[in-house]
Amino acid sequence: MCLAIPGIVKEIQGEKLVIEYPTETRQALAGGMPLKVGDYVMIQMGIAIKIVTKKEAEVSWKAWRS
Repeated sequence: MCLAIPGIVKEIQGEKLVIEYPTETRQALAGGMPLKVGDYVMIQMGIAIKIVTKKEAEVSWKAWRS
């Protein structure tokens, strides 16, 4: 089972994204989603699957830390 992890879009280069997580920065694919820098997104298997609010991302990060 793979879990989706929220991150912040830091850079967009076509379909490629740079995503910042609480502990690291990684690349992902936009998956055709209309994203902009600063968006909070759920990433699963290296692909953006859903735009989320900052609050939703923070709740998820808190759950990961506990």
